[in-house]
Amino acid sequence: MAKPLRRVGSRRTGRIGSRKNGRKIPKGVIHVQASFNNTIVTITDVRGRVISWSSAGTCGFKGTRRGTPFAAQTTAGHAIRTVVDRGMQRAEVMIKGPGLGRDAALRAIRRSGILLTFVRDVTPMPHNGCRPPKKRRV
Repeated sequence: MAKPLRRVGSRRTGRIGSRKNGRKIPKGVIHVQASFNNTIVTITDVRGRVISWSSAGTCGFKGTRRGTPFAAQTTAGHAIRTVVDRGMQRAEVMIKGPGLGRDAALRAIRRSGILLTFVRDVTPMPHNGCRPPKKRRV
């Protein structure tokens, strides 16, 4: 019986290094999505690859408390803590959504020590919207 050929570069043969602390990121983009029920903070590099993320639900808030400004502040601080350790100094902020956590998340980002190059509101706005439903007939 012939021995199976060893695959070069497979997970079993080569040691896979941890990619978590692999690269230093000097500049990134912080996306804040603030809905009425939750706040999600995602931090990416300039190419759009996710480095860190957090939401009010993962920070331990449940139910209606996820939509509060305090939950958004905690969420932003939790997401930023990991990227500051990896060397991020400058960031752009994109804020989306109508939620209560918009300002609180931005305040937490400013307090973290990261230099903000710009803050942009990227909330989608309908130009004319969807076609309304037909009139109700009784």
